[in-house]
Amino acid sequence: MQLSYVYMMSNIFRGTLYIGVTADLIRRVFEHKNGLTKGFTKRYKLHNLVYYEIHEDICEAIQRESRMKAWKRHWKVELIEKNNPQWKDLYASIL
Repeated sequence: MQLSYVYMMSNIFRGTLYIGVTADLIRRVFEHKNGLTKGFTKRYKLHNLVYYEIHEDICEAIQRESRMKAWKRHWKVELIEKNNPQWKDLYASIL
């Protein structure tokens, strides 16, 4: 069984948010941090991993990502701040 991850990237404290899903969190965050992915995260310089959760099933992770993307912004902020009140970059903690 391969683990999957739902994660949120941001640029600054309470800044722009991006929600994604991946099977390789370290690689994916590295790509965001180094501008290797075109699009939204590169354009807005979303280099900080501020939240992630682990799922045992990719289908479950994809469903969770879809639900979270539909959330109001303040719900996303509350989820981040419950686990990471200072919006620290969590990348070093997953290496």
